[in-house]
Amino acid sequence: MTAQKSVLQLSVHEEGIRKKAWVAVSRFSGVTSIEMDDKTGKMTVVGEVDVPRIVKKLRKICSAELVTVEVVKPPEKKPEPKKPDDFVAYPFSINYPYPYHSYYPTYCYCNCGEATK
Repeated sequence: MTAQKSVLQLSVHEEGIRKKAWVAVSRFSGVTSIEMDDKTGKMTVVGEVDVPRIVKKLRKICSAELVTVEVVKPPEKKPEPKKPDDFVAYPFSINYPYPYHSYYPTYCYCNCGEATK
């Protein structure tokens, strides 16, 4: 089942009935979002739900009619820009200004997995 955008016309005259309708719709599994316009009495439900079951449940609370049902297209994923590679440090084998005595161990930080002293 694909996501749908359903618009329902409700006759809501009281705040208590509006809350009951909101709770009744929100309890359905698969509901992604609910919007309600108090002036026009239209409720918009988005998600993978069975719309006739929602209308049947809402008719027990107030008068409800189905206005429109549209298929919602999933948002297109934009390709992520490539991130630059991590900085890999390659230490020099020359210990300037002391070329003959090495006091500091030299490590290999490349991706080969070797750590030499």
